[in-house]
Amino acid sequence: MGQLQHVQDESVRKILSDVDGLTEEVVDEVVSGYFEDAKDQKLLEKKGWTINVSAYVISKAALNAYTRILAKKFPSISANAITPGFLATAFTSFQGTYTVEEGARGPVRLALLPEGGPSGQYFFMMEQSTF
Repeated sequence: MGQLQHVQDESVRKILSDVDGLTEEVVDEVVSGYFEDAKDQKLLEKKGWTINVSAYVISKAALNAYTRILAKKFPSISANAITPGFLATAFTSFQGTYTVEEGARGPVRLALLPEGGPSGQYFFMMEQSTF
């Protein structure tokens, strides 16, 4: 849900897509702007946000943007974002399509990558994906 394709506000999607222009301050401004918009549901609707999941989407998209910033700022470390998939846990009322064990494979794999592995990337489970 944190992929940019799920960000309904086109201007926010454009800002978070600009890898070269991403800074902590820029991401903070995006999140603060969303927070202000969220105080007025009519404004959220006007900007095209899906009311029931928009906070989750923007928080995950911001986290992904910070991953890119970290990768750029600290090139000697591997900083990647990953989603384990829709897991069958209490958080999802056990309705997820993947087991916890299946979801853990990707994060463990990334944690064990040798030096020089990918950085500043987004992964869906075990596969590299797009932000």
